[in-house]
Amino acid sequence: MDTLNHILNGFAVSTMPINLWYTFIGVFLGTIIGVLPGIGPSAGIALLIPVTFGMNPTSALIMMCGIYYGTKYGGSTTAILIRTPGEAASVMTSIDGYEMAKKGRAGAALAVSAIGSFIAGTLGVIGLTIFAVPLSSMALKFGPAEYFTLMLFAMTAVSTLTGKSPAKGLLATILGLMIATIGIDLQSGQARYTMGIPEFQDGVGFVVVVVGLFAVAEVFRGLEDIYKGTGAQTMKITGKLWLTKEEWMRSIGPIWRGGIIGFIIGVLPGAGGTIASIMSYTTEKRLSKHPEEFGHGAIEGVAGPEAANNSDTAGAMVPLLTLGIPGGGATAVLMGAFIMYGIQPGPLLFQNRPDLVWGLINSMYIGNVMLLILNLPLIGIFVQLLKIPSGILYPLIIAISVIGAYAINGSMTDLYLILIFGVVGYVFDKIDIPVAPLVLSLVLGGMMEQSFRQAMTISGGHPKIFFGSVITVTLIVMSVVSILLPFILPMLKKYKEDGKDE
Repeated sequence: MDTLNHILNGFAVSTMPINLWYTFIGVFLGTIIGVLPGIGPSAGIALLIPVTFGMNPTSALIMMCGIYYGTKYGGSTTAILIRTPGEAASVMTSIDGYEMAKKGRAGAALAVSAIGSFIAGTLGVIGLTIFAVPLSSMALKFGPAEYFTLMLFAMTAVSTLTGKSPAKGLLATILGLMIATIGIDLQSGQARYTMGIPEFQDGVGFVVVVVGLFAVAEVFRGLEDIYKGTGAQTMKITGKLWLTKEEWMRSIGPIWRGGIIGFIIGVLPGAGGTIASIMSYTTEKRLSKHPEEFGHGAIEGVAGPEAANNSDTAGAMVPLLTLGIPGGGATAVLMGAFIMYGIQPGPLLFQNRPDLVWGLINSMYIGNVMLLILNLPLIGIFVQLLKIPSGILYPLIIAISVIGAYAINGSMTDLYLILIFGVVGYVFDKIDIPVAPLVLSLVLGGMMEQSFRQAMTISGGHPKIFFGSVITVTLIVMSVVSILLPFILPMLKKYKEDGKDE
């Protein structure tokens, strides 16, 4: 009864006019930040912290959380329309979302993204409300070995599912891991593969790679079409800017499954929306009756990852609020904001400041409704981008991409790298190598290496630690199956066909 009273009191706090206003400001700014490639929720929250000095802590934290989950809505917009993911977790959305846009169904892709985000986001907040304390104990069972095997499974799954050739997918994954090793080794402090370039000491940034491989490469492909005389026309928009009955029926299952997957992955500190979107995408492709449609405009490939990406934010609040452990960059900045206000996240927070905790959690219900109301009317405006002539659209894409990437470090080296990765993305497209595994292995590579080295340090250099728990063994088996399945299934199919012929 005490918990129920706290929840009801939390709704009273979150529905105060001043807190409703700050919720709206947060989700509105989050949507804008999500649309702009390169900024992300961490930078958005960090920029806002100085502005919140002197504010009521509850109102300030409600606004910062609004930015956090608001960026998830905005990140899919550019991924679908111009194949430029606003953040790492939107990479999976861009695979089928952009293909839907090319087929004239950009409106449907944006609609299912907004609806799926709302449903899964709300589902995640319900999970946060009910399971916050019990699930925190599950997160504690994940050590370095468990995190390594989890990321191993995520990379093997995506490398074998996003291309026609599993070998090419694995090649892209290995290239991403190689790029991830560039920079200062956190264990020894030595520079690795920097080639004497000072900017490489911090590694090759995700934004630089994704802007080059997706946005700039897409411009190169468009220029090639114009040169051939086949690219002068703009993308057409067919049908209504809404889901058809068939598209809606195909999306319901992925949205619910993605919401559950995203929340569970979000509870694990360090996993993040990237792994959640990968898991959702691979799950939907394996469950689909038409897996061949994935990568060519399957609406499930948009609905599932977007749902997982948004419910992950609620899941990530579980370890932050109950254990005082940030699950990623954005929640680490949020934790800094808590401490700045003299509030220590952890087990005692629910007892000492129930008004703040439940006011913050319940504001996420309201924020999700605001985001849905805000984003659905914008679909008609966003799809008009596709009607812009290519002579204007391509320079616009380059300008947005370059400004977003340059603003992070102010480095000309990043601009040269964008051009190089643009050429790489263009060549990969020509020889049919998927770029998504490269980007995702780059994102996960650093965390994966650190988890591996920590696990080996704990075990004294013995690999038995990776077979020491049910979780690690299960994830390793799933990784092996994930690698072998694309090779075994065609053989089984051929064997069955040969048997029928006889």
